[in-house]
Formats: sequence, C-alpha cells, structure tokens
Amino acid sequence: MFDVGNFRAKTCSGLTRRSFLRIGSSIPLAWGLSSLDSAKAASLARAKSVVFVWLWGAPSHLDTFDPKPDSPMEYRGPYGTIATRTPGVRFTELLPRMAARSDRFTLVRSHVTTQPGHPDAGTVSFTGFHERPLPVKPNFGSIIAKHRGHQGQVPPFMSIGRGTPRDSARLVEGYGGGTLGKSYDPFIVKCDADGSVDIPSLQLLEGITPNRLVDRKSLSARLDEVRRRLDSSGIADWDRVYQHAYGMLHNPDSRRAFDLNEEPREIRDRYGFSTFGQSALMTRRMVEAGVPYIQLNWSETVEAITPNHDFGWDTHIYNFEMLQDRHCPILDRALPVLLDELEDRGLLETTLVVAMGEFGRTPKISNRAARDHWPRCYFSLWTGAGLEVGRTLGESDKLGEDPITDPISPLMVGTTLAEFAGVTTADRAEMNVLPGGQVIDGLL
Repeated sequence: MFDVGNFRAKTCSGLTRRSFLRIGSSIPLAWGLSSLDSAKAASLARAKSVVFVWLWGAPSHLDTFDPKPDSPMEYRGPYGTIATRTPGVRFTELLPRMAARSDRFTLVRSHVTTQPGHPDAGTVSFTGFHERPLPVKPNFGSIIAKHRGHQGQVPPFMSIGRGTPRDSARLVEGYGGGTLGKSYDPFIVKCDADGSVDIPSLQLLEGITPNRLVDRKSLSARLDEVRRRLDSSGIADWDRVYQHAYGMLHNPDSRRAFDLNEEPREIRDRYGFSTFGQSALMTRRMVEAGVPYIQLNWSETVEAITPNHDFGWDTHIYNFEMLQDRHCPILDRALPVLLDELEDRGLLETTLVVAMGEFGRTPKISNRAARDHWPRCYFSLWTGAGLEVGRTLGESDKLGEDPITDPISPLMVGTTLAEFAGVTTADRAEMNVLPGGQVIDGLL
C-alpha cells in the first residue's frame, strides 16, 4: 500500500492556509548543489550512502552486545552468552544471528554522552551538541545533505520509521537542519508493520495521489486556485517545492522506490512484518535509489509499553521480558537481513551502516527488576564503505559502568560519519559545522 500523504577540527473541503504552509516546512526547499557538484562530492566519499540505525530509547548494552557473564547476578542479568565469529567476543543468547555475523561489522563498546534524558541525549546523538544554548546545531544527515545536494528525484536526507523521534512529551530538537535551515530537515517516510507507506509531506492536496498527478492540467488548476486563496507571504518558494514533489511522484521509478509491494513476499517476510523490519526493507530500497543519508528509526517514541506508543527501548520495567520476547528477536531478524542484502547486492562497499542508541542502561538491575538510563557507557555497530570489520574498538570495565579505554563522544561519531561521506575538514569549516570534532581512531 502506498499512501502519499571559530572552527576547530582534528581531521476537508479544501486546502487551508495552515496546511499549505506546512508543505513548505516539511519538504526540503534547497536540495542544494548542481548535479555536477553533487556528483563530484559523491565521488570523493568512501560512503555514497550512510545508514544510521537509530535504536531509540536506549538498549541495554549488558543484555545485548556487551554482556558481563562474570559479574554478580544483580549486574549480569538472566541471560546466558554465546560465542561470536569474532575471537574472544560474546553476545547474549538473544542475538544469535548477529553473533553469526560479527565478522562482518566492528563493535564499539566505549561510547559516553553528557545527557541522561531522552530528547536532550537524542539531540546530542544527532548533532554532537546540546539543545541549549540555542541555536540548535544541524543533524549529521543535514550536514551530509547540504554537502551532497539533491541528485535525481530522491531527497538527500530521509528519516524512515513511524515519525520524527520524540518521547511522550516532546520532539528531539536536533532531528533536522538546525543552523543550516529547515531546507535540510529530513524527508519523512512512515512505514507500518504491514508494509504500508505514508509520506506526509507529499500530501499536497486532498484527493491528489501519485496516479492523479499525471493529469497536469487538472493539478495546475487546483494549484492556481490555492494561490488565489493565499497571500504572498511565506510561499515564495512554492514553485520550487512543487517541482520537487511533483517530479518525485510523477516519475514512475521514484514512485516504485517507495512501494514495498514491489518486493517479493519472501523478501518482505525475511525482514519480518514489524515496523522496524519493513522500515529496514524500505531503507535498503532507498540505498538502491542513491539517497546519501538515511536514518532508520526503531520507533517514533522511546516508551516501551506505554499505551498508544510504539515500543521503543526505554525499558524501565519489564526490561528482560521485553528484550526476550520482542525487541531482540525483531532486531536480530531485520538488521542481519539488511546487512546481508546490502552485501549481496554489491551496495555495502559504498554504504556505511551504523547502529546505536542515545545511551546505555544501568548495569546494576533496579528494584523493579529492570534497567534505567545510563549515559556513562554504551555501544555501536559499524560496517560497510571499506571499514575493517570483525573486531571491537574500546572496552568497558568489568561491570559495564564506564569505558576503560578512551571514551567516544557523539561529536566524534558525527565527525566520522562526515569523513566517510566525503565532508572534509575544509567542508565542515566552510559550513561552520561539527567544530572541535575528531574522527574515531581505528575506524577510518
């Protein structure tokens, strides 16, 4: 189903005015460089595409990729550990498929962050900087989008999942363009567990669907009617917005890229009919379409079992039950298939894949038999784009409380992503982004 809806660095009956103007804020207006400049930028990058797998809500490192089997019971939890294909490295028993592929990615176990709450830590994870003081800095994807520019019919920065990351109270402020402007906000694609797809920013007019866009005369008349009903304030860029949206939907190849029904049932089933599974499949299709930066969101909200939310990793209660019965099986099904498909289709050589959350969870089990927020230590997974794999970087202490090697900050993550994507120190200085950032030793 498809529903249209100082810089330092170390290396209804009609369309309302409100809904009309929302289009201008939800579709990037400046997809940037000329095609020649875009091609040159892409040719300098090790990674033509970056896939940032966002495990929103913060998975427990001890119960997944950094278990401590020799620690006291109140730390290690109930799970056994299993060998991986990386000598001396063990995962918990909940991740057998990932363990069988550990020779195909690098595991980092020494991340730290400065914020213990979700939206604030999310902004730091996406931008490398705090939400305050203002202005909010740009998302790593926005930086790469500005550098790479718009190529063909697809936008340069896409966010795939159920919606813009938030908790029950507010959005993550660093989700978009920040100081670069809303032109570089992500293009949002919503996927549901059944594979239905919704693109809110392309719901141009009531009753206008991709198939009806072929009737140019009718569409033009509708747009002229809208223009007559609006004043000129705030819509100077409408023609440009319309051209991007219309071109994207009118082009059959672009439309097909968003239609998961194009995939054989067998492939869709391999990913699993979960929101994350079908979103991972959409992510692979977007890599094939040449999108430079794709943020694959585990969930829209962090809450794990709160009614009307979508099962994030914030497991303050039922941590072990949720990980065993839901979270880890879904992750261990979909993520290995995404990596397999990227490799089998020859895409992994030019695609960097990074998976992580905003922080870890308390090494000592809480009095509710679960785990709370822990910004002092967490993990990430890296693969693709010629990166050396089958190893670990960084190490945490015997209880999983703190790194015993040099800590890795979110700013270092963003700087490393930028370097892989061809955004050099000079480029970053010119854009005034990621000041003070340094790459993660051992990855580049």
